[in-house]
Formats: sequence, structure tokens, C-alpha cells
Amino acid sequence: MSRQTVYVQQCTGVNGLEKIILREVRGFSAEIYLYGGQVTSWKNDLGEELLFVSSKTNFKPPKSIRGGIPICFPQFSNHGSLQQHGFARNKFWTLDPNPPPFPTATTNRAFIDLILKNSEDDVKHWPHRYEFRLRIALGPAGDLLMTSRIRNTNTDGKSFTFTFAYNTYFYVTDISEVRIEGLETLDYLDNLKNRERFTEQGDAITFESEVDKVYLSTPTKIAIIDHERKRTFVLRKDGLPDAVVWNPWDKKAKFISDLGDDEYKNMLCVQAACVENPITLKPGEEWKGRQEISPVPSSYCSGQLDPRKVLFTY
Repeated sequence: MSRQTVYVQQCTGVNGLEKIILREVRGFSAEIYLYGGQVTSWKNDLGEELLFVSSKTNFKPPKSIRGGIPICFPQFSNHGSLQQHGFARNKFWTLDPNPPPFPTATTNRAFIDLILKNSEDDVKHWPHRYEFRLRIALGPAGDLLMTSRIRNTNTDGKSFTFTFAYNTYFYVTDISEVRIEGLETLDYLDNLKNRERFTEQGDAITFESEVDKVYLSTPTKIAIIDHERKRTFVLRKDGLPDAVVWNPWDKKAKFISDLGDDEYKNMLCVQAACVENPITLKPGEEWKGRQEISPVPSSYCSGQLDPRKVLFTY
């Protein structure tokens, strides 16, 4: 691209909500709304959308945005006393005007840091002080990189505990033609069966009905293979031992008000998460969780990835 490339652009999105557009030199782009600190678009160099956002989501706070990559904090799903998936996805985040740079070995310029801190409203439901710093970046090859740093800033000496997930909605051509590799033979909690524990039996995960599972002690790399599009998403993660797989299928989709009846066919949630064993931080302690998503040719699978490729450091 020319010298006029704008790597980070701040502008107005749907319903006047503020958003940031990231662009990298090969033509990949990403859009992030300050509401929810949420990635809502990730496009490749051909302009093809890689994330799913429902046509029925209305971008009207305080309702969360259906699709993209919602941040589940400090609670995943209904695993606790807070609202579904916690409150981070329903808050307005702050853009850090002067974020710390990447390591000197990199040339990355398409990144932002968003910050969320406790508010008086939070204290009513979750009485803790915290700082959540979220870095979102496009790598040189268009990879989507997300790093979360959560620090306990309590002044009363109290620890706090939380669960977490990057609730990534992948856009797929046809859910019935998708498979996941990397979760075979693992134990999982089945949310459709009162979180009963089972062991995955298949060679790869495929879809022909509703799925809502929390896979435990998962590998750092998972492959989501879209046969129709001849594309594979490679998800790499660190600090997030679990992986949630969800698709509502046809019957449940009809009861989700901000999801089209047939849109389940074009979406799949695979979430890097920490659910089974919650994270506890003492005052002053910090937790870090990262995910990196790369689109690669569909001939790739989880057992054939380049071992030299490692998670981006920050």
C-alpha cells in the first residue's frame, strides 16, 4: 500500500456508536466498537467477511451486539450470579491514546488498546476494582490478535474470581459442511445435559444438530475447517485452557430475537475460554489471556500447522 495507508481510523458506526477501523498493508481490515470493546468485522485482502454478525442485531445499548467477538467477563454464560456473559460486552470502553508499543522486533502498526475499569454501577453487582486492558491488532499477514490483561486494583485487600471467554462468531458457508479438529478424545461439559461430563468420541467434530459444549484442557491450536469455502480458521490461544463450541441450530434459533431463523447455518462459535477452573487474582495481580486467528488454505489441519508459528507477544 502507499504511504497514505491509514492503519488506525476512528469514525462513527451504526446508530452513531464510535468505532475504530484497523487496516494492514496486505488489505486485511477489522472494525471494533467501543461499545463492548467488540470486534464486529474482520475481512481478508479480497474483502470477504470472516466473522458473523446477525442481520437482526440493532447496535442499541444496553443490548449486546449479536456476533463478532463479544468479551465475556467477569462471568461466562450463567456460571455465576451476574447477567449472562457478564457486563464487559455491555459497557463503553475507553481508547488508550498512547498505548505501549509492540516489541521492537515487530513492525506492527495496526493495533489499538482499549481499557475498561470498574464503575459505580458495577459495584452494585460485582464489588471489585479492576483494570481490563484489551489489545486488538492485525498481524502483518492479516491475523487477528487479541490480548487481554486483567488486574485486581482492589484497595481493600480482597481477591476476586472470574471466568472469561472470547465469544468468537466465525462466518461459515454452511454449518453442515464444517468440521473442527483438535478437540478429539477430550472431555467436555454438555450444557444441553445439565453440564454433565462426557468424552468426545469422533475423529473430528461435525454438526447436524444443536451443540453447546465446553471442552476441557484443550490444546493451544484448534482448526475450524469450512469445506464449502475451502478455508480453515486456525485458532491459537494462551492462558485459556477451555474451548466452547456453540451453534443453536434451527429450533433454538427461532427463539433468539436478534438472530434470523436461518442464520445459524452461517455461524459457528468457537470460544477460547477459561470456564471450568475460574481465575482468582489477589490485589495487584494480573492475568493475561490471548488468542490469534489466522485464515489459511483448507488443506491445512490442526496436525499440519507450522510449529514455528507462535502466539504474538505483548
